[in-house]
Amino acid sequence: MLVIKVGGRKGLDYDAVCADVAKVFQGGQQLILVHGGSYQTNVVAQQLGHPPQFVTSVSGYVSRRTDRRTLEIFEMVYCGKMNKSIVESLQKHGVNAVGLSGIDGRLLEGKRKSAIKVVIDGRKRVLRDDYTGTVVQVNTELLHLLLSAGYLPVISPLAISFESEAMNVDGDRAAAAIASHMNAEQLIILSNVPGLLREFPDESTLIRHIPAAQVEKYMSYAEGRMKKKVMGAAEAVQQGVGRVVFADARVADPVRSALSGNGTVIE
Repeated sequence: MLVIKVGGRKGLDYDAVCADVAKVFQGGQQLILVHGGSYQTNVVAQQLGHPPQFVTSVSGYVSRRTDRRTLEIFEMVYCGKMNKSIVESLQKHGVNAVGLSGIDGRLLEGKRKSAIKVVIDGRKRVLRDDYTGTVVQVNTELLHLLLSAGYLPVISPLAISFESEAMNVDGDRAAAAIASHMNAEQLIILSNVPGLLREFPDESTLIRHIPAAQVEKYMSYAEGRMKKKVMGAAEAVQQGVGRVVFADARVADPVRSALSGNGTVIE
């Protein structure tokens, strides 16, 4: 079992990623694809007059401020435009993909945060009207049902709370939860950088290997969104995923390149 997460930053060639995913899947590898959509969400939010806001937690993690209107825009872009365009591309490449959000069938279920503590202009504040949370449970029965029937699940990382409210969850950590619950051998996280960089943004400082027991020690090298990726990787290996690879979605055959060890390999 292989779980692939492809990011949502500007400039990624999703059709090229889908073409490579199709080749791996058609080679007999069971896999699940999780996708982002942050850039397109920002564009649509601006067009709708509700520009994105980002907040920094007291522990230093940057995340999107998700009020109810932002959540609705997420549903439009992630569950609609991004998910269905990826499914369409995979269908074009001969793969019978099925697009789902984490809300569907309670695929991704978890706890909505009652409040988040953030730092704004150097001062700590508590935000209560926020629809974010963390994945706790994965409906593996639904995923096994699709996989056993020959479908490739394509998942947009929204989730459903235990109180049945839609919520925004981090895509990298959601992919890690899926990988661990599905007992995946590998989790590949593709983005617009070649992996974890010792001196961001200098790509020549790529860290090529991290022992699984030392993942959290490398958090100091992570900048911005990479912090959540490293956190997700730590959670995945702690919960039994044998290998996590941070790899470049911009290269030719990005999935097979990552499988061959190009990127930052945690094992």
